[in-house]
Amino acid sequence: MFIEKIELKDLDKMDAEYRDLLGRVLTIQADCEIGGPHLYVETMLPAAPSKLDQLIVARTAAEEIDHFRKIARVAGDMGVDVSFVLSQPNEKRFVDSFRGLITTWEDHAVFGFLIDRVGRYQLEEFYDCSYLPLQRILPDIVTEELGHIEYGYNKTLELMSKGDEQKERVQKAIDYWYVRALDMFGHSGSKRAERYLYWGLKRRSNEQAREEYIREVNPILLSLGVKIPDPLEGRRYI
Repeated sequence: MFIEKIELKDLDKMDAEYRDLLGRVLTIQADCEIGGPHLYVETMLPAAPSKLDQLIVARTAAEEIDHFRKIARVAGDMGVDVSFVLSQPNEKRFVDSFRGLITTWEDHAVFGFLIDRVGRYQLEEFYDCSYLPLQRILPDIVTEELGHIEYGYNKTLELMSKGDEQKERVQKAIDYWYVRALDMFGHSGSKRAERYLYWGLKRRSNEQAREEYIREVNPILLSLGVKIPDPLEGRRYI
């Protein structure tokens, strides 16, 4: 297990596998950060139910774009250009959850509640990671992600209070996004994940992170009064 802490100036001395894995994880993270706004800004900004919600949608998108900028700077400093993800069509995003479009307010709320929560888990993987330039940019990003999660939860709770028909629409959104959230953690027993752990770039296996997420999210879903979807139905990565 690699336990050293690496600065940019040390990177050229590192094993090629380390540099490749670091470049890969930064590219995927950058794609996820910019992928969110591409999912919902065009459709949800004009559809927001109030001026306040419209402002929050715009602010959330601006924060995600800033997260991309910070990740892109860390990647660029090590010679990895992630700018191509800015113009990448949604259907070619690295992670399935960022493909397509969000077209309903229920989907937007549940996306923030469930998918942004996975985003928090992804970022937490880099806490105390071996690459210090990545570790340093985390605090502000994670703080803003917590705000996105809270807003998504509050809007989901608000929608659940508006009658049976609305509850059915929320349940439909949860059924859709829950399994996609679980898939975002990747394959259990992933060999690449083992190498991330070895090099100190991540701190949990895919299955460990997913199980922690399930233990956190399922009680919240029950408290909302919705059914927990089958965690295996429609899954791509078990």
